[in-house]
Amino acid sequence: MPLTPAQRQAARSVRAAARVRALEVASGQEGVLSLRQLYGAGVTRAQLRAELAGERWRRRGSQCVIVHTGPLPRAAELWAAVLGAGPRAYLDGVAALEVAGLRRFAGGDIRVSVPRGARVRRARGVAVRQTRRFDPADVVGTGIPRSRPEVAAVRGALWADSDRQATLLLTMSVQQGVTTTERIATELLRIRRDRRRRLVGTVLLELAGGAESLGEIDVARECRRRGLPEPTRQSRRRARDGSYFLDVWWEGYGLVVEIDGIHHAWAENVVADAIRHNAVTLSGADTVLRLPLLGLRFAADAFFDQIEAGLRRGGWCRDVPAAAA
Repeated sequence: MPLTPAQRQAARSVRAAARVRALEVASGQEGVLSLRQLYGAGVTRAQLRAELAGERWRRRGSQCVIVHTGPLPRAAELWAAVLGAGPRAYLDGVAALEVAGLRRFAGGDIRVSVPRGARVRRARGVAVRQTRRFDPADVVGTGIPRSRPEVAAVRGALWADSDRQATLLLTMSVQQGVTTTERIATELLRIRRDRRRRLVGTVLLELAGGAESLGEIDVARECRRRGLPEPTRQSRRRARDGSYFLDVWWEGYGLVVEIDGIHHAWAENVVADAIRHNAVTLSGADTVLRLPLLGLRFAADAFFDQIEAGLRRGGWCRDVPAAAA
């Protein structure tokens, strides 16, 4: 029996109301909805097919829908990765740190964790993994589901492709204020066994000692290995127009080494670095050497020969037991 005009109008009202509910949910998720959410809002499969056919909406993988056809920002990709992996999925590792504010770290595929035993759905560019360490208390309760920054930092370091990448991730997380050394260390205590646990602990001790960049950690470690005095790191100096920090400083020998990482090439750092270098040079008290991270990696012997020469010029002698200056 065909529907009466009143019934057709009622059906249209129901569909319109369902669409509004779906759009309201999507507005808080960068325009992304899971099929579970879509059907839960009352949108029918026929209605979904109509929206897709009319090119008002589009599919994202097998489990998600984008309720627009415009560009897809990074935040929407992260939402799609989580929603497509299931109701208990959450961003983890580098992806979670990215949402928390980590910048300029290339982390590869979006890492998503699900509880052990949950169904794992595959998607291009997304690494979904079951974890036996699942704890609801580890997941941030607002916004996109993600592990807390300190949890993500520990896991990201344990999952990193190399020890150096793990060190860089921990250093940048602390340096950029995403989390703190103390919070990461507390989370590390929960890890009983992992091949990289000792490395992460060592890096955290270095960071707690004052190292603020990957280069400073490497320089201090290399000085110990070569039998050179260990420098003071991130030493504060006062100037007429404020204060600044020296990367590494051998106070007793009048030697400063400024470490140039990739971040020193960013426009906002160039002027500040030059002013700091000039201020130390004009003070006349210290010799300033510059050490690019690329040099530390590929020409370490040449640069440390220069550092040793600077220390000897300041009065250090290898025959005397090295003491931190």
